[in-house]
Amino acid sequence: MERIPILKMGNLLLVTIQVDMHDRLAMTLQDDLTARIVKERARGVLIDISALDMVDSFIGRMISNTAAMARILDARTVLVGMQPAVAITLVELGLTLEGVSTALNVERGIRLLEQADDPKPNGRARH
Repeated sequence: MERIPILKMGNLLLVTIQVDMHDRLAMTLQDDLTARIVKERARGVLIDISALDMVDSFIGRMISNTAAMARILDARTVLVGMQPAVAITLVELGLTLEGVSTALNVERGIRLLEQADDPKPNGRARH
């Protein structure tokens, strides 16, 4: 069965989607990613869609649902590498990707997640 690789980088997981997503692959990715979040005790997930020229409503919902699952498992999600045409399509479809932060690239996405985990002076983490 086809799978999308999930790479561990410290306490983060990196998912790079470089193939056309279909229903079964998206569901497999959600299952694999949630299992890895728990197994690795990941604090953040980066989903790199820089290779995608198009995102339809199904993929948009899949990203939003995956982020919601990650949030329940105490991991933040950052979507990176979005092409301008993809952003336009998501807005036209009315998909807000609630709970998903965005960054231009993986490096900025990592910084965003690291800033969220930096402790405040009183010892509590920012979220």
